[in-house]
This record gives sequence, structure tokens and C-alpha cells, in this order.
Amino acid sequence: MSSESGHDISAPMTATEAAYDRFVPHRFLELLGRESIVDVKLGDHVEKEITLLFSDIRDFTTLSESILPAENFRFINSYLSTMEPVVARNRGVVDKYIGDGIMALFPGCADDGVRAGIDMLRRLTNYNEGRSRAGYVPIRIGIGVNTGLVMMGTVGGHNRMDSTVIGDAVNLASRLEGLTKNYGASLLISEHTMHALEDPGAYCIRFVDRLRVKGRYQSQSVYEVFDADPEPLWAAKLDTRPQFEEALAYFHIGHPEKAQPLLEACLRTAPDDRAARVYLDRCIDAVNGGYLEHAGEAAMEMGWREEYGVGVGEIDAQHRDMLGRIAELVKQVGNSAETVVQTLEDLERFISDHFETEENLMRRYAYPFMAEHKRQHLTFFKYMEQLKAEILAAQSDRLLLLFRIRLLLLDWQINHTTKSDRHLGHFLQRAGVS
Repeated sequence: MSSESGHDISAPMTATEAAYDRFVPHRFLELLGRESIVDVKLGDHVEKEITLLFSDIRDFTTLSESILPAENFRFINSYLSTMEPVVARNRGVVDKYIGDGIMALFPGCADDGVRAGIDMLRRLTNYNEGRSRAGYVPIRIGIGVNTGLVMMGTVGGHNRMDSTVIGDAVNLASRLEGLTKNYGASLLISEHTMHALEDPGAYCIRFVDRLRVKGRYQSQSVYEVFDADPEPLWAAKLDTRPQFEEALAYFHIGHPEKAQPLLEACLRTAPDDRAARVYLDRCIDAVNGGYLEHAGEAAMEMGWREEYGVGVGEIDAQHRDMLGRIAELVKQVGNSAETVVQTLEDLERFISDHFETEENLMRRYAYPFMAEHKRQHLTFFKYMEQLKAEILAAQSDRLLLLFRIRLLLLDWQINHTTKSDRHLGHFLQRAGVS
């Protein structure tokens, strides 16, 4: 059996192809639709939804300055050789090594990327035990994971090219890896990865920040995955998670005085929880100085902006109406209106009709990412059910309910509109829909 280029795709790789496979993984070639490295051309590209993982060794510069260059290379290769099989076991592929850093791709599902991050951290524990026995200091790493649409392909010149992945999703994954330093966290994931998980409850996850990304209209929610934390700290974080997330909600809606005692209680149970310590210091500064630094937007901006448009009239009109309905829900929750449940149910019906409109268009014009898009719609309905249950229970502080609406409805809607729906809008416009 031969490919269009004449290569026997059932034959084993030649020694040359096997050597190339160590530089350009065969899995990457498969994603590009190429059987062999000799088939790859400059500018080959394909659009995919994938999960990206960035990892980096903490304080690597200081560590490397204390050893000889040859020892440095041995150390890096020892560490990277330990982590590469972990990525492969979780159906991932290492796209590139960036010094001591790793950039890995998971084209299967978001769970693969998150599981790989957890497994890397657990493998690091064993690796550090070996370093300690050999008389070396243990190392720490930070990992950032994000999920989204990217362009995969080749860049460079005709005499020297490289495989790469380009897109906002790549930049956010890298940003999350860097953010791990701020909170002493080992593994951070974006809200996009959180929403894409088959069952977020299968992991130990807590909300940890709202990240303002350059060029984006709405803050991105960031979550910590702490499954691989040492046993005492893991148990303490799990025990204090409700208090911690409640404290962060108060902080991010501009009430540090309510957050402070909750964080102090968290630290009594989990004194090594660096994220709780960071937020407590911010609360103290805010209460004493009157300046709320590092918080997300203190007030929700819910109005329609022209920048939210996707270029398809029917979809844009529905998005505008949806934001208006969410604004009405916020108003009624804030005022404890008796009609809030009816408003929520009306919103749910409206959104169901809106999603049906989008999915009919996707089906009619054969949108290639329909499955991923529909999965996001299903995730939104799960959040709607959660929110309805919280409102019906009437046990939460109204401020906390408003923050939950921001996270589960407003953030999701605006980020979905300006990413996934915009991609759909561009596709439909090319198909002649306006």
C-alpha cells in the first residue's frame, strides 16, 4: 500500500527516518497528514484543538551556575529523559525542549494533558529521591496547561525549517506555567481546560486567580490542580478548599475584609499553603491601605461590545440578547427578587434555542470543529444546573452568587463568544453566511 508520494506506509521506518523521528516526532507528522519526514514541505499546516503543556525547572539559572557546563548537560538530559516517557504514556508528544523546559501536545483530550502534569510531578518526587541519595539538591518544576484551537505546521526557510504550534492557546499555556511561581503551585490549568475535562470532580482542583490576558476582553479564570502535592499539604488544601474559594470570591469582587478571616482560618489548617498566604497579604494591604491590588474586575461588565461580534447577524443578535438576560439575572440576584428562578429558567430556554441555531448552522455547512463546539455547549448547561441549584438552595451570600454567575455564565459566554464562536463566524462568512 502506497501513499500519494509513493511511500509504502505499511513498511517500517528506515534508519534515517527513525533518526529524524527523534527530532520531529512521527506523531506530529501524522497530525499534519504526512507519513514521512520526506513528505513535509515548508508551510504545511493544519488547525487542531489540542491541549498544551508547558513545564519549567524553578531557579534553573541559579542551579546551573553552581555546576560545570558538562555537568549541566548531563543534568538536563537526565531530567528530560525522565519526563519524556511520562508525556508519551499519556498520549502526548513533546513538541520541543526549550532549555530545561518542555512543550508537549495532547491531541486526544484535555484529561491527557492534566494527567500528564500530575504524573510528571509524581515522577519528579522519585527523581528527587535519587538526586538526594547522590548528594544533589532536589528540584522543583512548574506546569501550565491550556486547551484550544491552534495552527500546527512548519516554519522557517527552505534550507532550515522547524515544526511549531501557533495561537493564543499556546501563549496562555506558557503564561500559566510562569504564574505557578506566584502561588507556589506546581500545576495550573486554564478555564478552557477545566471546561474540557470529562469529569473535573475526578481531580483535586480549586479556583486560584483571574488572569487578565493582553488583547482579551474578559479575565481568564485559573485553577490549581493539587493531586500531586505532598500528603499533608494535599489533605489540608482539600479540607480548606471551600473556605479558600469563598475567600477568593470575596477578594475578587472587592471585599478583602470578608476574605481575610477566611484565609487566616485556611492557614491555621494549611500553614504551607503559599497561595493562601499570598492572598492574605493582599487582603491586609488592601484593608490597611485601601487599595485592592491584583483583583479581577471589581464590577461585572455585562454590556454588549462591538468587539464581541462574530460577523454573523443572527448569532450576534442572540449573543447581545443573552448578555442582556444575564445582566437581568445579576440584578435580580443582587436584589433577592422573587422572580429570579423564573428569569434563570427563561435564560436557560433562550440559550438552548441559541445553541440549536449555532449547531444547525454548523451541521448545514459542515463545520469541522462541531464536536468540540457542542461539547462546550454541554459544559455550559452543566454550569446552568449548578447555578440553579445554588440559587434554589438560597444558602449562599448574594455576593458569592454574583461571583458564581460571573465565573459560570458571564466569563464562559464572553470567552466562548470571542474564541470559539468567532472561529465559527469566520468559517460561516467564508461559506457565504452573513
